[in-house]
Amino acid sequence: MESGSNGEEPTSWDEMYNINLMPSELFLKFRKELQGFRFGVNLEFYNAPSNEFQGKLVLKPLSPDKMWKFVYEPLQQDVRLLSKKIPVTKYLNLQVGIGHNFLMHATGWKWKLSTCFGGDGISRIRNKTTLGLCPGLDFRFGWRADYVLPEITGALGTGEPLFNMNSGKFQASLDRFETILTHSDEMVYTSDEIFYTDEKNSQDC
Repeated sequence: MESGSNGEEPTSWDEMYNINLMPSELFLKFRKELQGFRFGVNLEFYNAPSNEFQGKLVLKPLSPDKMWKFVYEPLQQDVRLLSKKIPVTKYLNLQVGIGHNFLMHATGWKWKLSTCFGGDGISRIRNKTTLGLCPGLDFRFGWRADYVLPEITGALGTGEPLFNMNSGKFQASLDRFETILTHSDEMVYTSDEIFYTDEKNSQDC
């Protein structure tokens, strides 16, 4: 427990250190790869903070030299042309895009700088891990870890406590679970082994 000097109730260990394995986002993705392009149909279910469903149609080239993808959301009648995440530094990426909403008859563009690190006043690691069970079937786990390192402080002659300890904080959660079904006429596999990959800045499709 954290010893406080400001009269607040000490924080319990359950609040400081916990792991949540119930994902708030469930994705089912169907992919078709043909002639250098990947066409995807995404069914996205969200149960936090509110129950919501989204459907997306995604078209993107498989060539790494072509840095774009096309996204259409039929329910929101929103269409977007996005660049892939362009590495600016080792841990910093830039993504730009232009979109049009048919309901509001509005066109605009956005840009975003993103990284796998960073949070609201605390340190955060975000990552995606892909588990390939067999050709054409993959599971992807999006997870997050928030942490504050322990800290010990003290003072003498200042009116502050002689000894004060902050036990730190660690909260991890499994935010997203994706099932990805891929069909390709050109898929070639050289191994039947299960493989894992970590994707800090992976592309959604």
